[in-house]
Amino acid sequence: MFLVIRVRGTTGVIQDIADTLDMLRLNRISHAVVVEENPSYKGMLQKAKDYITWGEIDAEFLSQVIAKRGRIVGGEKVTDEYVAENSDYKNIDELAEAIIKSEVKLADLNIKPVFRLHPPRKGYEDIRLSIQEGGSLGYRGENIVELAKRML
Repeated sequence: MFLVIRVRGTTGVIQDIADTLDMLRLNRISHAVVVEENPSYKGMLQKAKDYITWGEIDAEFLSQVIAKRGRIVGGEKVTDEYVAENSDYKNIDELAEAIIKSEVKLADLNIKPVFRLHPPRKGYEDIRLSIQEGGSLGYRGENIVELAKRML
């Protein structure tokens, strides 16, 4: 699974890329989504690479994100009690494991698929350059966790 975070805003976005960002549900800066690792999503990530950053996450970090920034439709926080009542899983950790294994989706449990994060502490690196050039955009691999921790 990939964690995808929008880094840049809407000014001057080409329509095709704007549509791709809408399909990924990344409507604002510092919003994050979890997407499967398949060719369809990889193509979308490549198309929007000048506006987003992404990388692989593990179940442990995903459970932290869900616990801290996850919201139920209606605005309530996601709790272990909610997960136990509305799913086959006992707590958020088990739910995160199931999401990583693609057994269940957040929307199936009435949990919003978008995580609204804070801007990162110490700021982004240059938001016009890719990771290889010393910026913030593009594929980060495992380093996405470091950025996301600064945003929780």
